[in-house]
Amino acid sequence: MTTSLQWHRAIPFSQLDDEEPTQIRVDDKLIALCKLDDQAFAVDDICTHEFASLSDGIIEDGCLECPLHQALFDIRTGKALTLPAVIDLAVYSVKIEDGIVWVGV
Repeated sequence: MTTSLQWHRAIPFSQLDDEEPTQIRVDDKLIALCKLDDQAFAVDDICTHEFASLSDGIIEDGCLECPLHQALFDIRTGKALTLPAVIDLAVYSVKIEDGIVWVGV
């Protein structure tokens, strides 16, 4: 069975910062939007190790750092890179049209 994405308007791309993730809500999901090299990426906003909002963390070298225990996640793939996190983040499709970031869920 093929599942089609529902695209949700997020924010203007110009509002994304290279070092700070931005939290958005899509339905009941909290999502962290991240900017890297003029691209946008979207991952679950809640750390897989312990409840913490990743949008309160920082982005450095393509990694999103959890503000609670400093676990690192790759913003492109959601992969958990360091302990204490061992479970990857869910990732979401992103497109930029006319300067607006859209997230596919």
